[in-house]
Amino acid sequence: MRPTRRVLTALLGAAAAAGLTLGGAAAAQASAASPAPASASASGDTRAVQDAPRTLAKLTHAQATAKFRAAGLTWTSSGGCSDRNRPNCTSFDQLNSATADGAVTLKSASKCAIKLTGGTETGHASGTYSHWNGYKLDMALSSCLDSYIKGTFTSIGGSKWKSGSGNIYYREGNHWDVTYYNCGGC
Repeated sequence: MRPTRRVLTALLGAAAAAGLTLGGAAAAQASAASPAPASASASGDTRAVQDAPRTLAKLTHAQATAKFRAAGLTWTSSGGCSDRNRPNCTSFDQLNSATADGAVTLKSASKCAIKLTGGTETGHASGTYSHWNGYKLDMALSSCLDSYIKGTFTSIGGSKWKSGSGNIYYREGNHWDVTYYNCGGC
């Protein structure tokens, strides 16, 4: 499914205002689109635009780590590397800006130390809302984070909790697998 011109135009404007870039065909389509509000699809129905996966502003590894460092989040890599194409690395290249913002918000709200252990590197499950596509982060377990997630969000069974904004926190063995669906109105 291709995003509408209005959505692409709005994304390009938002990305430019934030100093970020859209990648590939989305940027080319957005720059060719005429300016118009992103609040409605061509038919005037906003539901389809809001519910579909969006082309989001993507961060480089350096942009993401700068954002995380400024917020006090840490990260680790079993391979001591950040190459997106190596499964033993922890990379944030092509992370959705909204995903990074979600982790920063979690840190602020929970007051917990958060250590990221997985990002956009290869080796995770595929799918639309995947690590590779920039929607997921893995976080190390801690008693503080466990208590916050389990005490704040709604249990939806199977070691999963759902936040009020729709994000899913899945306790997978030795880490939290967090999916950030909400892109903050993009």
